[in-house]
Amino acid sequence: MSFDQFLQYIFSGITSGSVYALTAVGFTLVFSSTQIINFAQGQMVMLGGMIGVSLYQAGLPLWACFILSVIVVAAISVGMEEVAIRPLLRKGVLAQIIATVGASFVFETAAMLIWGRDAKPLPAFTGETPIAIGKATITPQALWVVGLSVVVVIALTVFYRRSLFGTAIRACAVNPDAARLQGISYRWVVVFTFALTGAVAAAAGVMVTPISFMGYSSGTMLGLKGFAAATLGGLGNPLGAVIGGFVLGIVEALGIGLVSAGYKDAIAFVILLLVLFLRPAGLLGAKVVNRQ
Repeated sequence: MSFDQFLQYIFSGITSGSVYALTAVGFTLVFSSTQIINFAQGQMVMLGGMIGVSLYQAGLPLWACFILSVIVVAAISVGMEEVAIRPLLRKGVLAQIIATVGASFVFETAAMLIWGRDAKPLPAFTGETPIAIGKATITPQALWVVGLSVVVVIALTVFYRRSLFGTAIRACAVNPDAARLQGISYRWVVVFTFALTGAVAAAAGVMVTPISFMGYSSGTMLGLKGFAAATLGGLGNPLGAVIGGFVLGIVEALGIGLVSAGYKDAIAFVILLLVLFLRPAGLLGAKVVNRQ
């Protein structure tokens, strides 16, 4: 493999890793607040892309498609929490995790009925002319995806560490009962968390659709790889989720170049198994979350 080929694979890995990172952040935020794994997170990414496609076909500009997709998917995510998860609050974490699995099938089936089986495209945000770096190239849309990941990480860090509500969320993640005694509404913290993860997922979906198109089944693999990235970085650690996403994307891209493209999807799950066996807490560890 030449240096230019190596660089091209790195660029490809960073692009896909950005999407995995944003999906992994959703897993991490929900886990921190509720200690459940939301296996419908990948479907939220898919819905963001598909809704964006529909809005664009209806004649709206791309910026409006982006904003409205984020709002709609955030509302869908909150609705899922209210309808599928909250009624099972007293049934335990396992029942709620199973509910998210069921919700993922519902969203996927609904998407197939609404948009059909074919993958849908979106135009690039700022042109499609690749940017050359040596003999390797990267598309402007890929830079949008990477930039979004960076902005999300910085915004979440500032929000959680500097804002009063961010402090309340961290308090609920540590001990919901003690947070309630301090007057913090655990219910609204959970609602906000699901809205936030839905918004981040939708943004990722709209951003990645111009690169790889979006179909009704795209969310399944995105969700599984996002979960692998979150586990790799450390569930409960947003920064770890982002690092895990980029590491997974780059290793996956290099695996395509060094081994075979046929093993692309298997690489993520091999990494997940290795992490679970060798370092279950992930690269940056995981916060211990107590819940009623």
